Amino acid sequence: MRVLAAMSGGVDSAVAAARAVAAGHDVVGVHLALSAEPGTLRTGSRGCCSKEDAGDARRAADVLGIPFYVWDFADRFKEDVIDDFVASYAAGETPNPCLRCNEKIKFAALADRAIALGFDAVATGHYAQLDNGVLRRAVDADKDQSYVLGVLTAEQLSRAMFPVGDTPKDRIREEAAERGLAVANKPDSHDICFIPSGDTRAFLGAHIGVRPGSVVDADSGEVLAEHEGVHGFTIGQRKGLGVQGPAADGQPRYVTSIEPETGTVRVGSARNLEVHAISADRAVWTSGSAPAGPVECTVQVRAHGGLAEAVAEAVDGGIRISLREPLTGVAKGQAVVLYRTDPAGDIVLGSGTISGTDAHPNTQ
Repeated sequence: MRVLAAMSGGVDSAVAAARAVAAGHDVVGVHLALSAEPGTLRTGSRGCCSKEDAGDARRAADVLGIPFYVWDFADRFKEDVIDDFVASYAAGETPNPCLRCNEKIKFAALADRAIALGFDAVATGHYAQLDNGVLRRAVDADKDQSYVLGVLTAEQLSRAMFPVGDTPKDRIREEAAERGLAVANKPDSHDICFIPSGDTRAFLGAHIGVRPGSVVDADSGEVLAEHEGVHGFTIGQRKGLGVQGPAADGQPRYVTSIEPETGTVRVGSARNLEVHAISADRAVWTSGSAPAGPVECTVQVRAHGGLAEAVAEAVDGGIRISLREPLTGVAKGQAVVLYRTDPAGDIVLGSGTISGTDAHPNTQ
């Protein structure tokens, strides 16, 4: 099988490519240039798309003895990931750019080009498992990335390979060292790749500008402070509110709602954050079709954490979810991914983009 290995310059994608080679596939490595201005080398484990990353990917390909290319996807990345990220925050949402990158870049733009060039599949270093087209959580629960892959369609999954998902991360590093890959001990990248400074608020401020509004008490309606834009806030946020001191009852305040039209950010107690029902649009079902009726499942609303038992139902191209127990910190723009427990490991049923929440349960 002809396999295109997406090589980010990290240890996971290097070992994924190595395993594809060891399995007897005809493998070609490709590094995606996602920044029009890669600039200087990364600092520590922040950022990506640097000259260092491209060099590390090329050296790994040389060790594996496979052809290697760099493909420029900077314009597509800016349009589908960065611009989407900025627009979502400006609309008072909390997007996940890694999820959007997987959906729009790695398993749409990249996979489409790969198929057009005669490749059968794209291999990546994601921690997830594929079993006859069924997407499952990775063996290493701490590294599991099935959440950010939950937006993939059945067709996209049919031409994907996740070679490292059945192995704990520490063993992947050991294997990289055994194979002579110099990235064996390279730190994992974290933070948002196109914000290497890690200062998301400053990045958004530079792109969106000043859009003044008020921070308001959710219960009394009292104006507590002024702010420079709703993009500086997300649901559940506790710090950086610009509010002097705790609430009258001595309890901390949290962002409970964001109203981009008026620039109003409402803050309240932890109890104001509880959500019992979720509505989502842009539904994707990994089997290729929506379930015929309500399904018992576990939902996840953040890449790490935010899990609850629930009943979900496909409704008019979206998903209606009633939670068995409340979740907090649920924001519009986040993905909600549905899982079904299976003896062989949790299966991803599908996903949607959160469009609304309710403090009261849906009646199923």
